Amino acid sequence: MNKATRFVIVGTMLALLALTPLAPPVAATTGDGWVSQVGTYDYLVKPDYDGLAPIGPATAGMTLGLGTFDHLNGELVMIGGVVYRVGTDGVPAVASPAATTPFLQTVRFDPDRSAPVPPGTLCSGLPALVDALAATSNGMVSVRVRGTFTNLVTRSVPAQTEPYPTLATVVATQTLFNLGSRRAVLVGFRTGPDLAGTGAPGLHLHGITADRTAGGHVISCVAGTDVQLSVEVADGVRVSGQS
Repeated sequence: MNKATRFVIVGTMLALLALTPLAPPVAATTGDGWVSQVGTYDYLVKPDYDGLAPIGPATAGMTLGLGTFDHLNGELVMIGGVVYRVGTDGVPAVASPAATTPFLQTVRFDPDRSAPVPPGTLCSGLPALVDALAATSNGMVSVRVRGTFTNLVTRSVPAQTEPYPTLATVVATQTLFNLGSRRAVLVGFRTGPDLAGTGAPGLHLHGITADRTAGGHVISCVAGTDVQLSVEVADGVRVSGQS
C-alpha cells in the first residue's frame, strides 16, 4: 500500500491549574511536556492496522507509553524505557526495535503531581481522579498508576488480516487474563474531548506486573492500600505517521 508521510502537531500550551481536593500534591520538576505519537485512534477506527513506523526510532529517549503492533498483533506496554509486547498468551516479551506500529503514544515521563489512590478505588473511578489531580479534563495527560491491585484483569487481541474487521469486532475476540492480586504498573494517557480522535477516548491504560510475567490492556482493577497515581499534563501532542 502506497503511503505518503505526514506530520501533524496537535495541542496547545495547557496551564497547570490549582489542584482540586484529592490529596496533598507532591512537587516534581517538569520535563519536555510533549506526548509523541505514531498514528491516531481514528486511524485504527478506519479500520487500518498496518504498521506506520518501527518501534525503535519512535520510542528513542522515551520512558513510558502504550500502543499496539502491526496488524494489531498484541498490546504494547512501555515501562522504564523498555517496550514489551503482550500477546494472547498474556506473557510480556521485550519487543524488537524493528517491529512496526500503527498506533503508539510515548512520553519522557516527568510527573507534575502525585497522590495516593484511595484503597478500594475501581479502575473505572481512575479517570475522575486523573482529572482532579491534573486540574483539567481537556488536552492530553500522561498517567502512571503503581502499587498492589486486586481483581486485576487485562486483555490482548490476536493479529488481524485484510480486509480488516472493525475495532469493535476485534475486541469481541479478546483474550482476558484474570490476574487476581498483583503488584503492577499501569501506564497510559487520558485524552480530553478537545483532542477527540487523537488518542483513545477517556483514560486508556496498559499494564505489566512487577515481576514482568503478565500484562496487557487494562480492563478492570481495584486499588490496594499502596497505590500511587502520578500525572503529567502535556503541553501538546506530536503525531507522525503515514496515511
